[in-house]
Amino acid sequence: MASTQQELSKIYHRRFIRTAAYRNRVWQVLTRDFFNRWVKPDASVLDLGCGYGEFINNIAAGRKFAMDLNPDAPAHLAKNIEFLHQDCSAPWPIADNSLDIVFTSNFFEHLPDKECLSRTLRQALRSLKPGGQLIALGPNIKYLHGEYWDFYDHHVYLTETSLGEAMEVEGYEIDVIEPRFLPFTMVKAPEYPMFFVQLYIALPWLWKFSGRQFLLVARKPSLGS
Repeated sequence: MASTQQELSKIYHRRFIRTAAYRNRVWQVLTRDFFNRWVKPDASVLDLGCGYGEFINNIAAGRKFAMDLNPDAPAHLAKNIEFLHQDCSAPWPIADNSLDIVFTSNFFEHLPDKECLSRTLRQALRSLKPGGQLIALGPNIKYLHGEYWDFYDHHVYLTETSLGEAMEVEGYEIDVIEPRFLPFTMVKAPEYPMFFVQLYIALPWLWKFSGRQFLLVARKPSLGS
């Protein structure tokens, strides 16, 4: 595990530190103008594969958790966030039926294999309250070619359909399935004015031109449903 953590630290730093301020500004817009529709101000939220905390730092919520293997992650998290430093496919130290939202962005493709993904989905389902939701973004291999493999730590390739099927197999109900949402990556990409980001989010018809990440929102069935 030590070598894995050391490698993660180097990859994150090399890939993200230069654009950290810009990424944070983008996520301020995304959380405020888009993702807050699913997150109530008193919600209990876990950011799975939190990276440098761009989502969990900016979303308004009552109780916040962040999970990652990168030992550098806590240095980037706000003080009110409870950090869980662990393998996401191992049992989570979170009570059954206690989370309103599990959020994850560009993380599932970094897991070593689909069995690890399935175990992670089970932990999330166990931890969610009935009616709680898992929100997942990730690169859609359907709309990518060789550039998907430009990232050394990409292992699992997914589409909105295959991830949706995996979620349903584990017991989730799908609420939202969007094949094209955000552009593929902010790494080595232009840094656009925040007005452009706001416009892109406000006009979903633009997504079919630039969106190469899927968005899925899946729900833990309510009791008795």
